Amino acid sequence: MNSQINRSLPLLLASFLAACAAQPAPDRLTPQAQRTPVQVGVIAINDFHGALEPPKQAVNIKNPDGSVTGVPAGGGAWLASAIDELKAKHPNNVVVAAGDLTSASQLASSLYLDEPAVGVMNRIGLEFNAVGNHEFDRGWNELLRLQNGGCEKNTRRQPCRLEQFAGADYKYLSASTLKDDGSTLLPATGVKTFDTAAGKITLGFIGLSLRTVPALVSPDALKGLSFADEADTINALVPRLRAEGADAVVVLIHQGGKTEALDDPNGCEGLSGDIVPILQRLKPGVDVVVSGHTHWAYTCEYPSAGAAQPILLTSAGVYGKLVTDITLSFDPATHAVIGKKAQNIIVQSEPYTATRGRIENTDRVPQFAPKPEVAAYVKRYADNVAGEISRPAGRLSGPAPKTDGSDSWTGGPLAQLIADSQLGATRDIGAQIAFTNPFGVRTSLMPAPNGAVTFGQLYAVQPFNNELVVQSMTGAQIKAVIEEGLDDEDVQQVLTPSANLRFSFDMRRPSGARVVSLTLDGKPLHPRATYRVTTNNFLSEGGDFFSEFTRATNKVRGGLDIDALEAWLTAVPMRKVPDEKRAVQIGGN
Repeated sequence: MNSQINRSLPLLLASFLAACAAQPAPDRLTPQAQRTPVQVGVIAINDFHGALEPPKQAVNIKNPDGSVTGVPAGGGAWLASAIDELKAKHPNNVVVAAGDLTSASQLASSLYLDEPAVGVMNRIGLEFNAVGNHEFDRGWNELLRLQNGGCEKNTRRQPCRLEQFAGADYKYLSASTLKDDGSTLLPATGVKTFDTAAGKITLGFIGLSLRTVPALVSPDALKGLSFADEADTINALVPRLRAEGADAVVVLIHQGGKTEALDDPNGCEGLSGDIVPILQRLKPGVDVVVSGHTHWAYTCEYPSAGAAQPILLTSAGVYGKLVTDITLSFDPATHAVIGKKAQNIIVQSEPYTATRGRIENTDRVPQFAPKPEVAAYVKRYADNVAGEISRPAGRLSGPAPKTDGSDSWTGGPLAQLIADSQLGATRDIGAQIAFTNPFGVRTSLMPAPNGAVTFGQLYAVQPFNNELVVQSMTGAQIKAVIEEGLDDEDVQQVLTPSANLRFSFDMRRPSGARVVSLTLDGKPLHPRATYRVTTNNFLSEGGDFFSEFTRATNKVRGGLDIDALEAWLTAVPMRKVPDEKRAVQIGGN
């Protein structure tokens, strides 16, 4: 062994000298190069959710007079052009994402198992993506197919329907997603090295999901996987990346926060949410955290204990409506990070008509032209499902809005409509009550002037293809599951009931004892009586932290949630949008 090592020394020395000669020492740099910081651009997105076409949503910006202008934004071809402009701005660049690029997608992507969403990401030049919770929706074997390509059938839908699927050119990173043998499902880290005037500068990337994926995805999709603590995982990997030569460390994490800056995509006032305790526990060594999950937009400087500079925290909202332009500046001699900044760029696309009127383009921010190559690719998939998207699917008496902002946890008319449809679809197998989860409602349902809605619109509201489940629960269990949504343990969410069930609650009361009244058809639920309750299978399996549903008995599967909603709307000439209060909050928070 020793003789083999000795014989290798001349070769090792020669390799070392060659490597040194390949990179000019700092003192050999020109005087200008010695003074000029080296810049690297990190171009970041998150929560694309297969938004191939413009999602017909706006990004709000404040005007000098205090009013708000809505900017039409998003769409894969426009996002590609915006990223191309940022690449041109940053000769040293890398494109990254913080998860949920697929699932909960537009119909043109979802019907093809999000193969076209991956195709769009390939065409914009994405290099690294953290695995989000929605990437597990169809099971981890299907996630591996998205990475590696192929036509293996892992779901009800047939893959490779339009073309042979080659897989993602970018790398999924899953540092905290562990298999039974302790290995990660996908690589934990990645690196990219740039040849600059000051020599090679290397960025290290850590990609990971949020620890609570098991509460957000059906258990069957996660068999054989566990999810480690986010901060512990990051802290363990940072020294490893630094030892491998990383001059800066960028964390891509599918967890995020919210701010009080509702009309400022770059605001950070009042930052809160589950990303905050993770940031508080990070040891020095992390330079940037690209986050997601909450669909919020922000750029923040978050103090880092023991570090000379704060952590740069970013999120680009949702659906490709924004892209984050991050600039890292390096000392040309030491390669230390000496500056970092970020700005969310609005991907202004094409005008559209909303319930409040026409959302036009504005010269307040740049407008992008769709990139022809990506536009043609998206059009091929969109044209193939055009008939299904435009198929009539009933009529509504008016808009059925999805609650947003501070009211997003409470449900609203659309969630009530969904709960009613699910009860209607399962009464013939004994259902008496139905509940739906407001966070599972993805977008508002806005009919045409004559009330008409299309299947494409329904699919945008409920893109998960969840099955309905009818199960037996006692009155005490029903009260307990409503309390789970109101308690202080996890994310608060008021379960939305069908029209025949009403309850009131008081958030001033102790956690676990906030339900004040609970009635079915005007009569109090008896704690020991048994009732048949419909939910989607996600809730039935304990999703969104509603574990009481897992203790229900005599579970019977029904049809799909999307089919139930369509049947409910088409059963009458014009379905009235619910407008009554079913879950009433007493007093203040």
